Amino acid sequence: MTATDLILQTHEVVPLGIGWRHPHHAELLQRQPALDFIEVHSENFFAPGGAARAVLRQGREHYPVSLHGVGLSLGSAAGIDGAHLDQLAALVAEIEPVRVSDHACFARGSLSSRPAPAVHASDLLPTPFTREALDAMCANVQRVQDRLRRPIAVENLSAYVRWRDNELGEPEFLNLLAQRTGCQLLVDVNNIFVNALNDTLQGSMHDPLVVCRNWLDAIDPGDVAELHLAGHVDCGDIVIDDHGSRVAPEVWALYRHALACFGAVPTLIEWDTDVPDLQVLLDEAATARHHASHTLDTATA
Repeated sequence: MTATDLILQTHEVVPLGIGWRHPHHAELLQRQPALDFIEVHSENFFAPGGAARAVLRQGREHYPVSLHGVGLSLGSAAGIDGAHLDQLAALVAEIEPVRVSDHACFARGSLSSRPAPAVHASDLLPTPFTREALDAMCANVQRVQDRLRRPIAVENLSAYVRWRDNELGEPEFLNLLAQRTGCQLLVDVNNIFVNALNDTLQGSMHDPLVVCRNWLDAIDPGDVAELHLAGHVDCGDIVIDDHGSRVAPEVWALYRHALACFGAVPTLIEWDTDVPDLQVLLDEAATARHHASHTLDTATA
């Protein structure tokens, strides 16, 4: 199937959503703006009962909900934390989300060669793109999917260090992960661009936009379940994926390329730091809709 065939089958409609964060809980429920879905961080709603879970249930009455996690540690050689997975499974059973996702990273492991409880890094750390790491991630993804009884989507990471023993490119690693487990992929367009910019700061002579377009071209379009768009900050010696500003023009350009590759994939606006008024996120979603409409109309003309 070609990218054009995929676009034609989707009727050129891109579902648009925003990350639903605490400052906007009440206003979104009151205004009920025209969105196709909302996305929340799974771990913020693990506690059974209580105000947080009640708010999420209210949101679910008006919108499909996508659950996006940061704590499964899918790349950990120590395996999946059973208690964490049980909490996620309970949340999934209650909310019945339209998608469940987490990151291609590790966050937990042992500090000792002897048997010891795993410790959590409280960060999203990059896994090496090796066959051994792929085996570990496949096993963890499969365990999660068996427990949830559904495929999950796995997101590419913005990484600030690289392993020296990589055997595979990131797109190949993710494609193989999807092929072996049946999982889907969540492609964060901003993360790809941040990584390319940091490579440039480390001496790469390649055009970041060309690198990103090649990355997108290498992903199997049939595995992509969602796209993320967000802002980043240039700190001079490093670019940080801070989700604290509007989507950059270069990322919008890459978003159009992603749509040409993958078709009308559900798209999310993420904003997690310096959270602005709700209307700013809605404006960004409207901009995404404009880019999507123009890109897909052009592709099918």
